Amino acid sequence: MSSFVFVFKAIDKTKLPVVGGKGANLGELTRIEGIHVPDGFCISTEAFKKIIGETPAVNEMLKQLSLLKLEDRHKISELSSDIRRVIEGIAIPHDLVEEIAVYLTEFGETNAYAIRSSATAEDLPAASFAGQQDTYLNIIGKEAILKHISRCWASLFTERAIIYRIQNGFDHRKVQLAVVIQEMVFPKTAGIMFTADPITGNRKVLSIDASFGLGEAIVSGQVNADNYKVRNGKITDKKISAKKLAVYALKDGGTMQQDIEHERQQKQALTDDQIVQLEHIGRKIEAHFGKPQDIEWCLADDTFYIVQSRPVTTLYPIPETTDQENHVYVSVGHNQMMTDAMKPLGLSFFLLTTRAPMHKAGGRLFVDITPMLASPAGRETLVNVTLGKSDPLIKDALTTIIERGDFIQSLPDDNPGKNDKGVQPANYQTLYDYDPAIVDELIKHSETEIAVLKQNIQTKSGSHLFDFIMEDIRQLKKTMSDPQSFGVIMTAMNAASWINEKMNEWLGEKNVADTLSQSVPNNITSEMGLALLEVADVIRSYPEVIEYLKQVKDDNFLDKLVKLNGGQEALNAINAFLNRYGMRCAGEIDITRPRWSEKPTTLIPMILSHIKNFAHGESRRKFEQGLQEALNKEQELLDRLKPLPDGEQKVNETKRMISLVRNLAGYREYPKYGIVSRYFVYKQALLKEAVQLVQASIIHETADIFYLSFEELQEVVRTNKADYQLISKRKEEYKLFEKLSPPRVITSDGEIITGAYKREDLPANAIAGLAVSSGVIEGRARVILHMEDADLGDGDILVTAFTDPSWTPLFVSIKGLVTEVGGLMTHGAVIAREYGLPAVVGVEHATQLIKDGQRIRVHGTEGYVEIL
Repeated sequence: MSSFVFVFKAIDKTKLPVVGGKGANLGELTRIEGIHVPDGFCISTEAFKKIIGETPAVNEMLKQLSLLKLEDRHKISELSSDIRRVIEGIAIPHDLVEEIAVYLTEFGETNAYAIRSSATAEDLPAASFAGQQDTYLNIIGKEAILKHISRCWASLFTERAIIYRIQNGFDHRKVQLAVVIQEMVFPKTAGIMFTADPITGNRKVLSIDASFGLGEAIVSGQVNADNYKVRNGKITDKKISAKKLAVYALKDGGTMQQDIEHERQQKQALTDDQIVQLEHIGRKIEAHFGKPQDIEWCLADDTFYIVQSRPVTTLYPIPETTDQENHVYVSVGHNQMMTDAMKPLGLSFFLLTTRAPMHKAGGRLFVDITPMLASPAGRETLVNVTLGKSDPLIKDALTTIIERGDFIQSLPDDNPGKNDKGVQPANYQTLYDYDPAIVDELIKHSETEIAVLKQNIQTKSGSHLFDFIMEDIRQLKKTMSDPQSFGVIMTAMNAASWINEKMNEWLGEKNVADTLSQSVPNNITSEMGLALLEVADVIRSYPEVIEYLKQVKDDNFLDKLVKLNGGQEALNAINAFLNRYGMRCAGEIDITRPRWSEKPTTLIPMILSHIKNFAHGESRRKFEQGLQEALNKEQELLDRLKPLPDGEQKVNETKRMISLVRNLAGYREYPKYGIVSRYFVYKQALLKEAVQLVQASIIHETADIFYLSFEELQEVVRTNKADYQLISKRKEEYKLFEKLSPPRVITSDGEIITGAYKREDLPANAIAGLAVSSGVIEGRARVILHMEDADLGDGDILVTAFTDPSWTPLFVSIKGLVTEVGGLMTHGAVIAREYGLPAVVGVEHATQLIKDGQRIRVHGTEGYVEIL
């Protein structure tokens, strides 16, 4: 067999490096019984390599291209044009021309062909590259075919293809191109079929776009197509478009646009029977490839021909489950304010430390809420209290599922007031009169446990270490479910709710508890933000240290500090901060993320920003200002309540509630601090094991352990054997997962249910969100996706996807907060209230709708943002 030309029937998926994604998939399609594929052959990547390899000018230009970045658009455009010109001018070698001629004679030299580019980096699970290289239709005659083969090769270097590769991290020099030569079909109707609904992600709904003539008109966006939705052989939805033009083949080659006569424009492009027949074909192809497909089809002489099939790469994965029942899942990341993908070891630890029924999907965790949704009492609690109260978008999505009634079967309400496990639901108005000293006791108990853990883990290694960690996790779970700890948090939350409800009812004032929550004691997270201001105060006295920190790139910078004037003082201040807070980092619920102690350079931009933006003593000033505002607000409320009917009783009740908020609310942040502190102790111990595995050549680098679950790592340590294929596969999956955006709510059909804010009272063009911290503020929007990129000025408003406790040091520099993710009691909301920052969270697509540098107004009391 030639290394240059392969007929479709000789191709399968193993030939991808030789015939590219399109060619490999066409070969696979020919193997599916009952699927009609127009015949043809592929010119392999070996031919492309030969052409490029024997042309030094192209290789030199490719070297230059590999050094360019996205911002070098002008240079990319120049090189793209030069490379294509050179490739199109290269004469195809005589032996390859002869071989192509033989196959053309066999298939019919005067036939019309489609000439399609087929790259090795194409139609892949992680990147489709759809439309990046060129396709030419209705090409007739050997000379025309040879010319268009050269054009296909050159199209690997169109500007759009080069930019796509840079964005997706593909090396220009490693991507090869094959060319598909496929017999033309001249269809009456053609189009695209997705075997999963591309809008909702529902894997059971197949979506068909159809129009008259060649499918090229739909692919290139020249016409509006009909759209049909099909599920299990039944058409569930039809949208018939006005199809004003079609693309048809010309007799002598090439294509032309043609207007469709008026009476045919609104005619259904496929009959109902044909739609159902096409669904059957789509499902058969999907079953062969084992995943949802994006399929190009055409209908000629009452026969459906398939001209292309590729995996759909944009679908969010479905949470893993072992049964075929209907399930509804809610994102854990949206509640935890960390929607990034987590590595397997991170997922594993979170699963070990939670009691909730969680499932993995796309490197994230989702809670299965199906049993609660099915129970009337559970549903009420879920929709209107726990999830619904903190995130209106989740509430609206769940309400949509319930109201549709086609997915979750509701259980009979045999015993109103009991949930699905027969337990009375919690009374969310329960308020315990705890002695304020209980918070100190709870914190002391946690700190003692962590100190004992740090001491005892030092002596453990190998299998004993894993047993020890598992035992400590059991202890951690007991601490997390401690009724006193939970009672303190719920009492503070319920007291705040009581204050907001009653002050609105009695005084007509909204969200009063936000002001009363400022500068409460014992909030480990807000204290951390103020503590970094104090580090800046130490360093600001030493210009030499400041200049040194401005140049710092390396995480070993602390070692050199002592040589500078003031270096020892700076080192002591930074180390004291790291000893208290060094276990924190962005995305800290993932144990694999680098902690501040491991990557202290993360703190440098924030320290320098504090030195630039604030005067000495700002930490104390901020705390005292917040405390004074809270005390003033308390006095004002009590003064206004006194003259009301039953004023004395109202005053006494309100004083009690304010006391509960001020004494207990700070503890809300502590349990997570305790978990993260333990995580860092576990991580350090496991990294010691990883060092030994590297030294024994069992793994290549310590970070490899992050791509194994806790149990898998335990097995590697026990057997001294690692499955490197598995580790490599997980690394590739993680790269793919990083690009995905997790949904708030997803079903076991893969359907993403999106919620909306039901708000009639907003000004025109306002962007809706959830009000979590009162006040109105105007300022410059700083759209920041990564904490280390923050460059904030006085009066800026932070706009970001999400914040977790690690972002708190930035909060002292800003005047307001807008996030895409979050709820009333997520960390960003709690700290915003304590610092007195107007904040709106849950603002869908905020980082795209608001541009960096725009002036915006944040309505933290009403829950919306205006672009000024």
